[in-house]
Amino acid sequence: MAFNDMFRLSAHAVITNVKGQVLQLKATYGDKCWGLPGGALEIGETIHQAVIRECLEELGCDIEIDYLSGVYFHSAYQSQVFIFKCSVKDATAIKLSAEHSEYQYFDFADLSKVQQIRIKACFDFTGQVDSKVF
Repeated sequence: MAFNDMFRLSAHAVITNVKGQVLQLKATYGDKCWGLPGGALEIGETIHQAVIRECLEELGCDIEIDYLSGVYFHSAYQSQVFIFKCSVKDATAIKLSAEHSEYQYFDFADLSKVQQIRIKACFDFTGQVDSKVF
């Protein structure tokens, strides 16, 4: 790897409700799929700042970061993805941006296989950050 090579970086939040279901947002762009709140880092921004900013932009409310549970490389996007366990300070305040058409809390079994791997590591967190390649 050369000094000037670039990677994509993103930070995403695993937010659950009282039933342990995982918050997912439905995109209004691309393949319009469901995914965790979060997105790409901006220049000069830390991963913590990025997940807070992205959640504020996408959910319209503040979050609290509990811990970083995993860092995953997605070869299809040449991207490193940072997964944080977070909580919403006021779930009734969620107001989606134009980037997403709806939000829903999903049971673990209804998540994609990749999401299940990342979220299981988040739920089972023991202080060791998980890392995998997809």
